[in-house]
Amino acid sequence: MLCCCAALLSSSVFANDAKIPTAATATQLISEGDSVAPNAVSDDQIAAGGRLYKQRCGGCHSLDRNRIGPRHRGVYGRKAGSVGDFSYSEALQNFDVVWTESTLDKWLENPTAFANGTSMGFRLRKAEERKVVIAYLKSLSDTAESRGKK
Repeated sequence: MLCCCAALLSSSVFANDAKIPTAATATQLISEGDSVAPNAVSDDQIAAGGRLYKQRCGGCHSLDRNRIGPRHRGVYGRKAGSVGDFSYSEALQNFDVVWTESTLDKWLENPTAFANGTSMGFRLRKAEERKVVIAYLKSLSDTAESRGKK
């Protein structure tokens, strides 16, 4: 709540030039993404991420078995290139990264730029698509950070 209140108080739109934000200002700030938990996602967004995952990632990946790409259940919080029974490119075998929101976002935006030499060339160019796919994958992981949205 403190984050939201600080954002409201720093707003330049105040009722009667007083330091009290209008209801419209609060609604505008929250709709623009200034919320209590800026990285929070809804169950609807997670469901959308699941649908998008099946449509865009399912050709090469599965949650529970390796295919062209490694299995993805538990990918959030896991070290890159660490599924023992998958044959990774040399680039990912030597890639010292743990999959977090930030690293997954960079990876999905442009895998070859993030890990030069990787065999994955598919990209999710839209930030909102990356956000919901990452939220979906995170919801399936057994990390302390993800347990709240399982």
